[in-house]
Amino acid sequence: MSFLHTELKNILHDKLLTVHFLPIVSLPQKNIMGNLAVINGLSDGLLHGLNNLLVTAEYFDLSVKFEQTRQEAIFSSYASFNVEKKLFVNVNPAVLAHPDFKKKEILKCLDQYDIDPDTIVIELTKLNPADNFKILREAANLYRMLGFDIAINNLGTSKAGLKLWSELQPTYVKMDRHFIHGIHNDSFKLEVVQSVQAIAGSFDCMIIAEGVESIDEFKVVEKIGINYAQGSFFAEPTAMPLMKIDKALFITGNDHDVCNKIKAAHITKLIAPICSKTLISDVMDMFHHNIDLTILPLIDDKVATGIVFREHFLSQLFTSRFGIELYGKKTIQTFIDKPPLSFDENVSIEFISKQLTSTMRIDQAFIITDNGEYAGIGTTLDLLEEITKQQIRNAKHANPLTLLPGSVPINDRINQLLQAKIPFSFGYFDLDHFKPYNDVYGYSAGDDIIKAVADILAEHIPEDSGLVGHIGGDDFIVIFFANDWVASCEHILEAFKNTVPNYYKDEDIKAGGINTENRTGEKCFFPLICLSVGLIDPISTSKCQSHVDLADLASQAKKQAKKIEGNSLFINQRIASSSLKI
Repeated sequence: MSFLHTELKNILHDKLLTVHFLPIVSLPQKNIMGNLAVINGLSDGLLHGLNNLLVTAEYFDLSVKFEQTRQEAIFSSYASFNVEKKLFVNVNPAVLAHPDFKKKEILKCLDQYDIDPDTIVIELTKLNPADNFKILREAANLYRMLGFDIAINNLGTSKAGLKLWSELQPTYVKMDRHFIHGIHNDSFKLEVVQSVQAIAGSFDCMIIAEGVESIDEFKVVEKIGINYAQGSFFAEPTAMPLMKIDKALFITGNDHDVCNKIKAAHITKLIAPICSKTLISDVMDMFHHNIDLTILPLIDDKVATGIVFREHFLSQLFTSRFGIELYGKKTIQTFIDKPPLSFDENVSIEFISKQLTSTMRIDQAFIITDNGEYAGIGTTLDLLEEITKQQIRNAKHANPLTLLPGSVPINDRINQLLQAKIPFSFGYFDLDHFKPYNDVYGYSAGDDIIKAVADILAEHIPEDSGLVGHIGGDDFIVIFFANDWVASCEHILEAFKNTVPNYYKDEDIKAGGINTENRTGEKCFFPLICLSVGLIDPISTSKCQSHVDLADLASQAKKQAKKIEGNSLFINQRIASSSLKI
């Protein structure tokens, strides 16, 4: 072990630790909110990884020296790049119990490199026993007292983990990469992460998803409502902190949805902000001279740092024993106990609503940004009012039988997709032999068949894969956003084929159909109801100018599909194998 001891002492003496930075990304704002400092030893040495360094330092009683050396390396490196983002620093809480530890050293180091403690997030590692409440609690209290935010690794949802989480009251909780890896294919991991997200909302802290490595994992994390994430999907650790993230990474199959939805910009109100250094007495004057002023955003260097609410402010001020005399000369930032919720102006109001629900925040207002900079204020009241209006509009144009969107919203969506040049494919679904069935079994039974089609379409086409519409009678249309549109239709046809017999009498099933009059009054045999689908590929839809052009193509494809016996689909002629019977 002496060679490890020698290598560690050389690393610490010669300050050979290397620092890289892993960006932590804000998913709603699509930008970098901070960086995690990643420490390594010599690339060709035995003590390259952080875990090896920590374990070896503890074994040779060099933990305090190592902690001081790595903090200096991190702060000096970060300061050299003049980055105005949060810096996450991993700290071993067990060092606090060591007699050589001096809590003022970290502040001296920050002062040396002119770093504001407000920008530092201390991430308490759990290399030591996670059930050592005393050490972790003392560490959290100490670093919070020094002016830092606290982050902890996810300690699970057990009773002990929740107790520690509750006692430490961290600003951030990191969701272990184990639960993020493959979350799109693992219902258990999905439920765990959703539960942790809900708990975080009740504890008023924010989740950071670790180890997001694929677009599928990113989609799930974003859909759950988690605000922050890190991982190779966004970037690998780099020697120089990244200034921005490629926004193309955020363009997923869900972007088709945004083009149809009302954006946050629609409910934005521009309220003149104040800086966090404004005196409380000055804020008092602002509220006193403007009775209509209920919200004051705090903006420093174009970035929101807080929101002051009139009622809360006055309540706190006048319930204090000495009120304005005591607090008047203090700055307004002393009234801010948590960061404001912020959303990019291009996100949908539905997304904001889901985020507010998932975080269980009851804020009266939130910040709306443009490329990370303050753009205005959105209020929860305006948000709810606009969502209600939208729901009323949607209900007005919904089909009364299936409650699916009718032709008006569907046509609007098609036109928006075409204008935004977002690729999609299109399907026109129609029932064959439906009128004879209606004549024999009655309109109520016919309605049941139509509702069965609606259920099958909804089951096989999730919201993030397409939009199902019912334009009247037995006609349905589907806008497909995913690439598996042909396979989806094949599954739909198979499901309908298996479902239809449930709506016929046994004797009609055995006969393969029913005998009844045709439109001219002649007795004819009609097979069991089947489903025909006319499909338009993404290349063809992209050449359409509006929903009118697309309707013509879809009608032609549907006519061709109806010429094929049984449940069938027909794809417009741009694709070679264009017909299929099931």
